[in-house]
Amino acid sequence: MLKTPAANGIIERDETPMEKEIARLHRVNFEFSDIFYFCRKGFEAIVEDEVTQRFSSEELVSWNLLTRTNVNFHYISLRLSIVWGIGVIVRYCFLLPLRFTLAAIGITSMIVGTTMVGQLPNSSVKNYLSEVVHLTCSRILVRALSGTIHYHNKENKPQKGGICVANHTSPIDAIILTNDGCYAMVGQVHGGLMGVIQRAAVKACPHVWFERSEMKDRLLVTKRLREHVADKSKLPILIFPEGTCINNTSVMMFKKGSFEIGGTIYPVAIKYDPQFGDAFWNSSKYNIVSYLLRIMTSWAIVCNVWYMPPMVRKEGEDAVQFANRVRSAIARQGGLTELPWDGGLKRAKVKDTFKEEQQKNYSKMLVRNGSIGSLSTGTESD
Repeated sequence: MLKTPAANGIIERDETPMEKEIARLHRVNFEFSDIFYFCRKGFEAIVEDEVTQRFSSEELVSWNLLTRTNVNFHYISLRLSIVWGIGVIVRYCFLLPLRFTLAAIGITSMIVGTTMVGQLPNSSVKNYLSEVVHLTCSRILVRALSGTIHYHNKENKPQKGGICVANHTSPIDAIILTNDGCYAMVGQVHGGLMGVIQRAAVKACPHVWFERSEMKDRLLVTKRLREHVADKSKLPILIFPEGTCINNTSVMMFKKGSFEIGGTIYPVAIKYDPQFGDAFWNSSKYNIVSYLLRIMTSWAIVCNVWYMPPMVRKEGEDAVQFANRVRSAIARQGGLTELPWDGGLKRAKVKDTFKEEQQKNYSKMLVRNGSIGSLSTGTESD
């Protein structure tokens, strides 16, 4: 039972959608027992809802000798504790210093290399050297994580002038993809070390960085992205439409902005193997330094990347429908659960519109069944 997906959660759920359940209840007269369905759904949401559990590390079938915990431990094995202790020594005393050195080399090379290439005039030589620097530095950084990446269907790799969209689990997703090809990044301007890297990288490659005030202006963002896509000589744009990191089990709602630009969409599915290390970044629990320390002291970062056939917007299809179609394709390929919820729920409350929608469904059931019940009662009395 532990190997089945249904047993991974705290509770075993009925996967029947609410619409089908309500439709089944519509077939009979209203009874007070009908509300038990909503009571059960409420208890399930309190114990373990399907949204917030996606913002914490996924539960493993077996222990990977990393995080030590006594939750659900009834017996402590001395032999297993010794093995874990030896693993701590290996990971912190041997692997961590080596990985830190490689990471420092990769970051320094990125800053110096892109700064030097950025001094050259725009030409094919500059573009070539920029790609060499980005690829080389990304591969050094992947080695710093002991990354083992399997790329599938390379014939579908994103082409220049296109838009690459992928599910988002970790900040290292970008490094995982640039290890196999160059992309123009899209994101917000940062400070500190990240800001230094951004300012150096944009000199050599046409990345698209936005100020915080610009990010709120959707029209301005769309305009700049359209200008980039219109130039078929520029690198494909890399976008993570979920807008936040999800825990490697699901794909949440894609923001429609990426699908209003036009052009060809190249979907990419990324799936990490948690047996060797948890790549998910729970930004509500760990800052970036703590997160990097966790993954650099794991055994390895192992993942699969699937390049999928390009997709274009169909006639009569709006941006939301197109985004949902791409999301469904990524979820199927990566073996991930597709959820309609906004990843923004990681830090915000549920919108009133979602609550009102559920209330309307409930009221429809009461009104419809209540009217049927009253008609039946009236018929019997006649």
